[in-house]
Amino acid sequence: MSKVNGEKKGVLERLRDGVVVGDGGFVFALEKRGYVKAGPWTPEATVEHPEAVRQLHREFVRAGADVCQTFTFYASDDKLENRGNTANKTHTGSKINQAACDLAKEVADEGGCLIAGGISQTPTYLSGKGKEAVQAEFRKQIQIFVANNVDFLLAEYYEHVEEVEWAIEVLKETGKPVAANMCIGPEGDMHGVSAGECAVRMAKAGADIVGINCHFDPFVCLEGMKKMKAALDKADLHPYLMVQPLAYMTPDAGKQGFIDLPEFPFALEPRVCSRWEIMKFAREAYEIGIRYIGGCCGFEPYHIRAISEELSKERGGFMPEGCQKHDMWGQGLRLHTKPWVRARARREYWENMKPASGRPFCPSCSKPDNWGVTAGDDMLKQKTEATTDEEIKQLAAK
Repeated sequence: MSKVNGEKKGVLERLRDGVVVGDGGFVFALEKRGYVKAGPWTPEATVEHPEAVRQLHREFVRAGADVCQTFTFYASDDKLENRGNTANKTHTGSKINQAACDLAKEVADEGGCLIAGGISQTPTYLSGKGKEAVQAEFRKQIQIFVANNVDFLLAEYYEHVEEVEWAIEVLKETGKPVAANMCIGPEGDMHGVSAGECAVRMAKAGADIVGINCHFDPFVCLEGMKKMKAALDKADLHPYLMVQPLAYMTPDAGKQGFIDLPEFPFALEPRVCSRWEIMKFAREAYEIGIRYIGGCCGFEPYHIRAISEELSKERGGFMPEGCQKHDMWGQGLRLHTKPWVRARARREYWENMKPASGRPFCPSCSKPDNWGVTAGDDMLKQKTEATTDEEIKQLAAK
């Protein structure tokens, strides 16, 4: 039930009573559709092409998402300015964030969904400018979310536990429920803090919901979540658990995740998870004890639909509108023209499928770049100018 006495249930109440299905990845989906620029990954589309953002929200809700997350990834003023964002000369950070809230609210109201206001890591932190400057960037975004009375707040995509702690502190000032995710794998953060210790520190900072998002595939993320849960249990801390992984398989990725893979970001399609792999992920996540299950980069609406279908029983038998033209194990294939396709209308066929890439000379895995550059390294100090041709040559030589 999404309402109690006519009032919309909050995220903590929904997690207490069952499963919350998150939405999917916006920057990658909109980049493929021509609305986001790869590299900066900033969300000017909320102002420039609101119809595209609105439609993607609707597709995720139609697929069964319980949450409309504001399209505010990398929408801090320092990021918009840092990446030479020409739109920032006419579209301020506050205007982009306000448009994101408007679009999320419009669709959330249509589907009875929650609205999550999200903030992410900052160039200010990566450039080593200190806690006060970093939190000032967060507070500018938070003002917009508070003014729009979003249902809860999310700090996501943090490579360093110190920065996410600073983010949680700011989010807690609002009095709203706070979720916190780090883009790390089982090895922990970029400065060597273990995944378990990261979870404990996020919980102690005040996060009500703790987990992992992005950088790694669903099953690598679950290995990281197991470490988080074990550490939280040992510390007698019990926040709700959350996971929103990539929809790209990354068994060969290093500590930095898919960003180190040579296919990033324009040739990842051969790694896309099938809907059947996502269903397996959803079941394993639930059995671990994770109750907020969604997706990040590469997650399309059909991936969210797969989560919804797999966890239908756990959601009181709910099947979203997007399932009306689809069924879990391909029973519609019984109506196909070809008999060998009709023979695939069974669960065991799809559960045991080993998809081929169709590329005879391609390796099954890649060699990650593994530069090991992170916050505190001179190479990671952020600047507003685009990298020059000469600088590209120097980087390529490295």
